[in-house]
Amino acid sequence: MTLRRTSAAISPTAHYTGYVWARHGVGPAGLATRTGAVLYNALRPAMAASAGAGGPTLEGLLLGRHRAMDQLLSEAIDSGRVGQVVEIAAGLSPRGHQYAAAYGERLTYVEADLPGMARLKREALERVGGPGSTTHHVVDFDALATEGPQSLDAVMAGLDPTVGTAVITEGLLNYLPTEAVTGLWSRLATQLSRFPAGLYLSDLHLAGENSSTVLSAFSTLLGAFVRGRIHFHFADAAAAEGALLEAGFREARLHRPDAERFDLPPHLRAGARLVRVVDARI
Repeated sequence: MTLRRTSAAISPTAHYTGYVWARHGVGPAGLATRTGAVLYNALRPAMAASAGAGGPTLEGLLLGRHRAMDQLLSEAIDSGRVGQVVEIAAGLSPRGHQYAAAYGERLTYVEADLPGMARLKREALERVGGPGSTTHHVVDFDALATEGPQSLDAVMAGLDPTVGTAVITEGLLNYLPTEAVTGLWSRLATQLSRFPAGLYLSDLHLAGENSSTVLSAFSTLLGAFVRGRIHFHFADAAAAEGALLEAGFREARLHRPDAERFDLPPHLRAGARLVRVVDARI
């Protein structure tokens, strides 16, 4: 079976999330696109209706997971454990630009995505003043490639093996079948074991936390939005953590983005409860 995450299937979420981040002041406004604004306004009535009924919104989901992942990544960098970051399926995320600007030459930051999206990201970065440092790069990449110049092995081979390294996959896993996810996790664990410290951060939706009628309808809407099926790979956090350990990670924990430590505003918490943040370490 051929498994490919095509640009056509996933690019709507890249535009939408880029607009949401810019709208909420997360990163430069220049990373938002006109397509993102159109998509945001198209979904706005449905999101307003959900919020009015006390239900989840895509903004809560997106901002909740992003804030939690940023906090965990910053803690790892500030502690000295991590000095290199690879963000897979980076899309129009502002994280690379922000972290490169904040840490400068102390941090190597590689954004990786399919060629079409990588090209769009390079153009967007040029609009906002280019990369935040000379160690900030955008590369062509296929998360499902097991060999070749766009594979994980090729990207990781370009990093310094003496420096702790983090890999991020935000907004990717739930568009992939389970076997593709566990295969990616195994390759990540193998690659991160080459470094003095390895950290993997991701978002993940659990079947047991998305099973109500309302949440099923919400997931159906999201699937239609991205033109593909949304996959729930694991029933609960324990099952996901077990799969991460089986893949080769030595520690694995799933955080709730609405937890007190991440200080998420109350109006975003219903959306944030739909997702967990993976924190796996070598």
